[in-house]
Parts: sequence; structure tokens; C-alpha cells
Amino acid sequence: MNNKEMKECFIGAKKDDAQGKKHRGLLIMKSNQKLAEDYIVKAKQNLEFCELYKNRKVDYKLPEEWFYTLYYCALAILSKFGVESRSQRCTGVFLKYIKDKGLIDYNDEFIERITVHRNKEEVSDVDRRESARYGANIKIPEVEQEYDKMMMLCRDAIAQCEEIVFSSDECEIPEEVRSLNSR
Repeated sequence: MNNKEMKECFIGAKKDDAQGKKHRGLLIMKSNQKLAEDYIVKAKQNLEFCELYKNRKVDYKLPEEWFYTLYYCALAILSKFGVESRSQRCTGVFLKYIKDKGLIDYNDEFIERITVHRNKEEVSDVDRRESARYGANIKIPEVEQEYDKMMMLCRDAIAQCEEIVFSSDECEIPEEVRSLNSR
């Protein structure tokens, strides 16, 4: 975990919130099981949309649905931990942190696929989603070729997310992160 990025995500959000601004980071809230479960429902619904788009040959919508399926899983996990995110970048940073700390058992690929990279050379699913969404193509051969793989990956992410969210284990934010909220 990049400690500097983590600090920026929490400290910047707290500062924005205190100034009455919509934050662009992470805030510690109360754990919210209902919200976590709602995000899982939303992730599952996204996969249903994938079938519709595939059948209608609207390939450009699929990378966006796959990305948001994975992102809703991430938000479900953050909700279970009591963290509110308004930043895709910070969501990935926090997930990586709790994974590296051994607080969750969640596939690194799911985290990597929602991670926003700042370097132009690093292409991610975020870039592919934006390219498909804002590009002129409706039919994208690469998307059609990876359909089955991505659907399986998203299903696996939902299954692992459900294990975390529906676990009776307490999801506690480590003290070093909690202390960032008190600055």
C-alpha cells in the first residue's frame, strides 16, 4: 500500500467534509450492512444487463457494466468496513490496503481491475471502459472475445464479496487508518 496515497484519501476527504464540500476521497462512517448488501444486488443486476447488451450486440456497454460490477463489490466491502468512498482511485487504494493487511480474502485481480492508474502508459479497465463508452464503435471484437471470461470473473468477484459481506466476522478498520480520521 502506498501510505502517502492512503493518507491523502482520508485527510483530504475529512478536510473537504469539514468545509462543507463534497469530498473526493474516503471517510470513516459507521459500518452499514444494508448498504453493503444493496451494492451486491446492484452488482448482480449489472451482470443481467450484460446479457441484454450481448444479445442486442451492444458491445460498447459491456466494459462499463463489468467495471461497475467489480466497483459495486468494492463499495460493498467498504460499506461493511464503515468507509465511504467518492473516489475510484481511493477505493482501490483502501481495498489493496485491507487485502495486504490480511483483513479480507479478495482476489488481487478484482482490485487491479478497478484501480485508476495515473501514468499514461498504464492501461487499466478504467481506460478500456472509458474508451468503449466515449468511442464511436458499437461493436468491439475484443469485448466479444472476452465476454465469457469477464462474466466468470465478475461472478467470482461477487461470490468473494458475498463471503466478506455476509461473514459474521467483524470488519474493523485498523487504528493507523482510524487515526487519519481524527486529524
